[in-house]
Parts: sequence; structure tokens; C-alpha cells
Amino acid sequence: MKRILLLCCLFIGLTAASYSQTTKKTTTDPVEKAKSLQKELKLTDDQTTKVAAVYKESSEKFEKIKVADQGNTDKMMKDIGPLRTSTINQIKAILTPAQAASYDKLIKENKGGKSNGWSDGWSATSES
Repeated sequence: MKRILLLCCLFIGLTAASYSQTTKKTTTDPVEKAKSLQKELKLTDDQTTKVAAVYKESSEKFEKIKVADQGNTDKMMKDIGPLRTSTINQIKAILTPAQAASYDKLIKENKGGKSNGWSDGWSATSES
């Protein structure tokens, strides 16, 4: 009986630990996203301000796309492609070559379907 109880406690503990490591908090605030990117890439305050402005502009354009596409996910995905590319290029223009290389790694690491927000102006995840 004690073994069963011990196994149950172990299972619950492992499940809780696993869940806490994968839970992410989403933010769409351009300033918060820029600050998060500042930590990742060691941006200067001036760079962070410029990145926040890029994220803000991108977020506004994304909202217009959402309204225009009226919930048509396929059309919206097609329409945000150029916006995402433009946002990436604008941010890379602000970065140093070393920061741009690190930024590319961030984008590639998270390209597998989960939006990390580094490359767009409307979604981001940060550790909770």
C-alpha cells in the first residue's frame, strides 16, 4: 500500500514539474516584447525603443489584417507572411551583426509551429 501511495505521489510530482516547465505566458505588449528581446540579445536601451516601435507598428498592421480577413484563417496566414518578413527585416536592421545572428537562431529554434513572437508584432511568449 505504501508503494502505491509513493508511486502516486511521484507521478503527481513529475507531472506538476513537467507542466510548470512548459507553461508560457503570452504578451502582446510591444514594450514588454522588446524588453524580453533586450534580455535575450543584450540590446541597448536605444535599440529596445526602436524594436518596440517596430513591434507596435506590426501589431497595428496585424489587427487591420484580422479585421479585413474576418476570421478566414487561411487568408490571414497568407496575408501575414509579408508582414512577418518585413518585421524581421526591420528588427535586423536595428541589430548589430552578432545580435542579428542570435536573432536568427531565436526565430529558427521556434519555427516549428509555435509562435515565439520574436519575429512578429502581435504575439510573444515569455517564461512565467
